[in-house]
This record gives sequence, C-alpha cells and structure tokens, in this order.
Amino acid sequence: MDKVIGSAAEAVADIPDGASLAVGGFGLSGIPATLIDALHAQGAGELRIVSNNCGVEDHGLGVLLSAGRIARVTGSYVGENKEFARQYLAGELEVELTPQGTLAERLRAGGAGIPAFYTPAGVGTQVADGGLPWRYAPDGTVAVASPPKETRTFHDRPHVLEHGITTDYALVRAWRGDRHGNLVFRRAAANFNPLAAMAGRVTLAEVEELVEPGELSPDAVHLPGIFVQRMVRLTPEQAAAKRVERRTTSTPSTPSTRESVRS
Repeated sequence: MDKVIGSAAEAVADIPDGASLAVGGFGLSGIPATLIDALHAQGAGELRIVSNNCGVEDHGLGVLLSAGRIARVTGSYVGENKEFARQYLAGELEVELTPQGTLAERLRAGGAGIPAFYTPAGVGTQVADGGLPWRYAPDGTVAVASPPKETRTFHDRPHVLEHGITTDYALVRAWRGDRHGNLVFRRAAANFNPLAAMAGRVTLAEVEELVEPGELSPDAVHLPGIFVQRMVRLTPEQAAAKRVERRTTSTPSTPSTRESVRS
C-alpha cells in the first residue's frame, strides 16, 4: 500500500517516447515542476500532452517544449509561452485547442469511465463544425484540421459530442498526501490536478507534505488513493520553489483617497 517512490527520477523512469500524459495545474500554479524536470532529464520525446496550458519557456512544461520533446498538446490556451506559439504556427507542434470547461470535463469523464458526453459549449463554432488548425504546414497552410463532431438536440438546444480523455500517465502536484496516495490540493492547485490524476492510467504525484495513513480526515481528501500509483515527497526547497506567471500588484490608497471614500 505504500506508494512513495525514492525520487522523481525513479518515478518517471519508465515513461517511454510517444507516451501520453495528463499534467495538472493552471498557469504556473500547482504544476508538478519536479516531476517535469525529472522527465526532461530522463530524455523521453514525442510526448503527447494534455494540460490546461504549456507553462513558460523555462519552467513547467515549457522546459520539455523548448527541448523539442513534445509532439502534440491538447489544451485550453497558449498562455505566456511564445515558444509554444512559434512551434504551433511553424508547423512543428500539433495543438488541439479545447474550451476550458470542456477540457476539464473530458478529463473527469475519462477518469470516471465515461467514454463521451454532450455539451452546448462550442456549438455553432469550428469546435463543433471542424476546421480548427491542429497542425500548420511550413508554408502557413493548414496541414491537419479538426474533424466535425456529432451534434444532437436536447430540450430544444443543440449539443456537441465530446470524448473523454485517458492518458498513459498523469503528473500532478498536491499539498498533502498520505502513503496510500490520498491527496489534498490547496487553492489554485486544485485546478486540473484532481482531473488529470483521474485520467492517467499510471498517476505520479509530487507532494509538499507527506503524512502517515490515518492522519488525513476522510472529509478533507480531494482525490482518493485509488487514482494514484506513485508518490514523491518534495524537499522543503522544492516545495517552496513556486513561480508567478504574471505578477500584478496595486499600490495602497492615498490618505486623500481614503478620506473621499469615507465621506
């Protein structure tokens, strides 16, 4: 029952070229950066990634992307990664852009054993009608386009059929976890991490705080250990190494402003 692996390198050692991976996190929040760095060092290539976005050039999935290790991405947006945009537009990378809520539900459905579902998101657009560029040719023409999807009307409203997603592996990051694989996510790290973990046939989790079985209240567990096969305990330095994709701050109000608000 003890699922703790000695190191991140050992956890990712068997991931082969061409593997599909669901990767948790949102922007740079809650991403499994230690496992991603270990996979970069391991050397696997031609990876097929399912994730909300692809990190930035020098952090997160952007490390694998910049090294030319990713062949295909299913995600919601390009984000702040200019290399992602460059590779996509140059025809070096296949990209399936998916509405964010649809991507979340596709992962959840795959993890729950649901092969497909209908949603109104994307009806009347190329998401449903097909024609979205998945891969460009070097001359800028569309080499591979998305196919049309089945639509059906429920309660006088059209819906499009979307397929659940399962992957060979999943990489996720959790705040706390016990040795049986039960995980607790904190704040923004709850975005996509539980869903990615469900979708992976073999799920690898890096945890900031490892506790013994029984220390987590069952009511506090966000993801049961049945979905997790391997766990890596982060060092304090690894757990504290968190980056902000775009820092936005505000200055305190001036006294005159506060006075005008009070009046």
